[in-house]
Amino acid sequence: MLRGIRKASSNWIGKMIMSVVMGVLIISFGVWGIGDAFKGSTQTKVASIGSTDISTEQFRQLFNDKLQQIGRQFGRPLTPEQARAFGLDRQVLQQVISEAALDEDARRKGLGVSDQEVLRQIMTDTNFQGMNGQFDAGRFQQLIRSLGYTEQRYIAEQRKVSLRRQIASTVTTGVEAPKTMVEALSRFQNEQRTIDYVKLDAAQAGTIDAPSPEALAAYFDERKTQFRAPEYRKIAFLAMTPEEMGKWSTVSDEDAKKLYDERKDRISTPEQRQISQIVFPNAEEAKAAHAKLSGSFSFDDLAKERGLTASDIDLGMVAKAGILDPSVADAAFSLAPDGISQPITGRFGTTIVKVGKIQPGTTPSYDSVAATIKRDLGIERARAVVNEMHNKVEDERGGGANIVDAAKKLGLNAVTIEAIDRSGRGLDGQPVTGLPAGTDLVSQAFSSDVGVDNDAIQAGGGYIWYDVLDIKPSRDRALDEVKAQVETRWREDEVTKRLRTKAEEMVKKLEGGAKLADEAAAAGLKVTTSAPFKRDATVADLSPGVMQAVFRGVKDAAGQAPGAGTADWIVYRITDITAPTVDMASEDAKKLKETLQRGVTDELVAQYITKLEQQVGTKINQEAFALATGATSSN
Repeated sequence: MLRGIRKASSNWIGKMIMSVVMGVLIISFGVWGIGDAFKGSTQTKVASIGSTDISTEQFRQLFNDKLQQIGRQFGRPLTPEQARAFGLDRQVLQQVISEAALDEDARRKGLGVSDQEVLRQIMTDTNFQGMNGQFDAGRFQQLIRSLGYTEQRYIAEQRKVSLRRQIASTVTTGVEAPKTMVEALSRFQNEQRTIDYVKLDAAQAGTIDAPSPEALAAYFDERKTQFRAPEYRKIAFLAMTPEEMGKWSTVSDEDAKKLYDERKDRISTPEQRQISQIVFPNAEEAKAAHAKLSGSFSFDDLAKERGLTASDIDLGMVAKAGILDPSVADAAFSLAPDGISQPITGRFGTTIVKVGKIQPGTTPSYDSVAATIKRDLGIERARAVVNEMHNKVEDERGGGANIVDAAKKLGLNAVTIEAIDRSGRGLDGQPVTGLPAGTDLVSQAFSSDVGVDNDAIQAGGGYIWYDVLDIKPSRDRALDEVKAQVETRWREDEVTKRLRTKAEEMVKKLEGGAKLADEAAAAGLKVTTSAPFKRDATVADLSPGVMQAVFRGVKDAAGQAPGAGTADWIVYRITDITAPTVDMASEDAKKLKETLQRGVTDELVAQYITKLEQQVGTKINQEAFALATGATSSN
């Protein structure tokens, strides 16, 4: 659309028309006013939970954050339309309301959590631990930034999470999964069955003559939609990423050594120290405690006096960057071994630290890291080229050029795919090769249209531009186009019909007293005895349908079901059923109990939250919710 406007206004006729259009818009603003543009929409709140309001913009940000998190997990972006189709918008809304209700409950009950406890929880979170198993401040900062948090916002959020956990644990304290439930589910999961079975395949179907033209035509007419040609699109794309372009960059030893000197500290293993700390609520208590330290009253004695265990005060072997509080880090790394600091005014209170063992840092030689440094430097240089080319490509596209013309003018190579369907297959039904990895290019192309000025896809630190050049709509195929496919499908269905009929006849004989071995011998089949298996087992030849049928039957019952192969059919007799004994002390029983326990406690917390929402008062603005999730336009 924007490209069309640009083209339309490039000549004197287009400029005159655009002037008239803008004049009409200006007059309409003068008549009807533009208050809505400055007053804002009346749909400013998605939900109100007690005294907590969730604004439309706030919820939109939360919803987009969730989409980005899921996109990073799957390696491809998730559009709002896809999210709504999966019901993620409702899930996010319920999560926000539940958290707000618990926060309201915490405020009403006057609950709180200390800075020291929040710090302890962050420092012991395994997500923020480095290779040495200790808290890594750099990793902490990187992870919270990737989730869209500042340090202050993350700490505030963790305080809320801690209070929510306190409430949830109080609600569920003493709740256990009933023993009867554990035993019943254990028996259900661990029951084993054994069967004798035979497998009928295409050979037992006999000779199947080719269908008559009339029969094939009738078969095709009944199933014409199964043979429709999918929608195909002709697309062009231009991909530029630093890593790919960096492969062709030559980096000299001189440049690499210069970068090595600049980054020596970053690639070195830093000095680590055994750090213990005690955090006090105020400076007066810290000074009084420090005054007690002497030859007869140690740092450990001080910790015991304050009711702290060794694990409460021990930070382990940490680097300076691994200590969250900069003031504490500076003090700890200025002490000699076994030294104890003066009271330190830090971010989370006044702290006294003790240093134990000191492990010196190490620096790798240039030769050992030269290849890595050259690769990284090549990628960095390529990144600058990519950014520069990004602006040039955008300028060309802003001038109305499609990606093929823009790439040609800039000396770049755009890739054109003549035909591709939604599943990424070409006209021959085979997957199209050469598509950019780790992107959802095909899906986005099918969400666009011919002539649309699409935004570039960000991938691997670079960009992928794409255009839809042509669309071939889905259509009904004529029988002549797919005759071979139709005949193959017809033959497969005929085989299935015959095998089902044979299997049903065999089961009737077994139910009448015949033996499976005799029936198998008469049909030239081999009887196989399975090993005992559980409901969730994977057994060769046996499809999930066979497994389900077996566990619905009783001992000595016969049955039949489609096999694991496309042209297989299984006839079986249940020869043994083993009911397990339940050992509540076994690991399986303990794990099962834990799983049931989580289910029971989750259900209790959900009921508690539902009651809270009723008590504090919960209102949802459906129009604002639709606006925040992109279901409706703000226009």
